Amino acid sequence: MKQQLGTELKQTQRLTPLQVQFVRMLEMTGPEVEDEVQRALDEMPALEAVDDQPEDQRTPSSATEDGTAFNETPDEMQRADFRSEEDMPEYLSSTGNTVTSGIRHRTFDSELTYHEQGVASDGEGLTERLMNQVSELDLNEKEVEIARYIVGNIDSNGYMTRSCQALADDMTIESGIDVSTEEVGHIWEMVRTLDPPGVGAMDLRDCLLLQLRRLPRTTATLTAIEIVSSYFDLLAKKHYAKIAGRIGIDTDAVAKAADIIKHLDPKPGGGVPDMRMEHGSRGISPDFSFETGEDGVLSLTLLNHVPELRVEATFAEEDSLGRQQGRLADEARAFLRAKREDARNFIKIVNMRQQTLFNVMSAIVKLQHKFFLTEEEEDIRPMVLKDVAAITGYNLSVISRATQGKYVATIRGVYPLKKFFNERIRENDESVTANRVMAVIRSAIEQENKDKPLSDRELTLLLEKEGLPIARRTVAKYRETMGFQVARLRKQAH
Repeated sequence: MKQQLGTELKQTQRLTPLQVQFVRMLEMTGPEVEDEVQRALDEMPALEAVDDQPEDQRTPSSATEDGTAFNETPDEMQRADFRSEEDMPEYLSSTGNTVTSGIRHRTFDSELTYHEQGVASDGEGLTERLMNQVSELDLNEKEVEIARYIVGNIDSNGYMTRSCQALADDMTIESGIDVSTEEVGHIWEMVRTLDPPGVGAMDLRDCLLLQLRRLPRTTATLTAIEIVSSYFDLLAKKHYAKIAGRIGIDTDAVAKAADIIKHLDPKPGGGVPDMRMEHGSRGISPDFSFETGEDGVLSLTLLNHVPELRVEATFAEEDSLGRQQGRLADEARAFLRAKREDARNFIKIVNMRQQTLFNVMSAIVKLQHKFFLTEEEEDIRPMVLKDVAAITGYNLSVISRATQGKYVATIRGVYPLKKFFNERIRENDESVTANRVMAVIRSAIEQENKDKPLSDRELTLLLEKEGLPIARRTVAKYRETMGFQVARLRKQAH
């Protein structure tokens, strides 16, 4: 054993606190941003809402270091980062409020909100119930923080929504906690042992196995575990005879095991009230409103209930303390300067979020122009993150976060932005898209003779007649994605 001193050159990339805060806010939904702004208004003394004061008493939103009014728009601030007009992405090179592809009416104010009724509850929520159990485990402070992050990513049905790698990355970037994938995986396995049984599962098969392993070890239970582990696809199709032949038991034993599986809970979190459903309702608040005018011009509006923000006048004035001297005066100036900078940064982040969302949605409307005119699923063209990045100049991760959990309201309904992302099935042929194929399959199944449902082979032939030649296994995949059973089971259900 001997000690050595050496040098090593390593290149790393770290996000600034401002970038981390922007990324976090970009992921938020409209209501979450409203709550975040309200929290900032309560906690930041230098931040205030313009609407809180009468119009004749309003002061400039903020001031520069020399005391002059700060009137730069988010676009102008971003343009300053580029040396020339040629270096700017398309969305920044255009001026004014009129956006490419005839999209206009850029506003940030609306009362349009849609709500979906949920289950009212005043009891203990799933998240709170899991955290109460975590507090009883023998964990150190870091492990408790990991467990809290894992529980926060379990949805209302009890399923884990993220991978361990993604959770580890997010904790490192957003919370500054250096954790490995192995550490997250270890705590995740502990969370999966909590009640209700099946919580923390990645999918239905995993959920059933977690519940089966909690049951008394009988012959029927062990058979059920083997069936779910190795013959889950055959179980879903009710091919009991094939399962019996492969395991080497009779069909009655398979039926008993299937009966045990049938009584398991596919949504272990569904029976626990979710306190995240505020006031007993789960709201979908569209982030955008879209209309087609009489002249055929597409009108896109960014919906927002966030008030206009500014730096409070006392903090905005650099010489608010006059010529006072001394240690206390210097500390007061430092306090004012720090709080003023916090308020300016928060205002900048909110403006950047609004601008980014609008630019991304404008690009989507430009790429999916035909769909927004007809609102027919068959008109959704192939589009991936790279296509939006080519127009906006944003990083792929920024576009992904900007579209996650966001919705657009049209005359016919409300659509998630993720709906418009789909890859072409065949190269160099934009007409063969996943959305168009699924639209034809759905229409054929809904109109089929219920006494003689269409098989996957017949659906494949039907698609070929429609000019959509794809493999039968691909048809089966899309049918399952839409929730339609095989022809034999559709006939039985009828």
